[in-house]
Amino acid sequence: MENIIVEKSKAFALRIIKLYKFLDTNHHIGVISTQILKSGTSIGANVREAIRAQSKPDFYAKLNISLKEASETEYWLELLYESDYITKEQFESIHGDCEELIKILTAITKTQNK
Repeated sequence: MENIIVEKSKAFALRIIKLYKFLDTNHHIGVISTQILKSGTSIGANVREAIRAQSKPDFYAKLNISLKEASETEYWLELLYESDYITKEQFESIHGDCEELIKILTAITKTQNK
């Protein structure tokens, strides 16, 4: 069974891991690279937890955490770009994926009150 948010959040986590390796190898900026690794991989982990939620409130709680983590990741990406650790091309590519996750998660969590 295909689940777009599961697939996209995992693919994004893999991109974040590659970004972390790049930052660690080329820039040695421990704190920011560690933060983006944590928040960027947490998105998919919480999506996976939501799939096995015990209740609807639990499902939405996990997805809301994923949304918060995606927003935090977006912040770290902006800092990396604006401080010249990543190029405009690198930023636009991975930021586009992050924005897409935010849009999908926002759409899903908006159905919470319906």
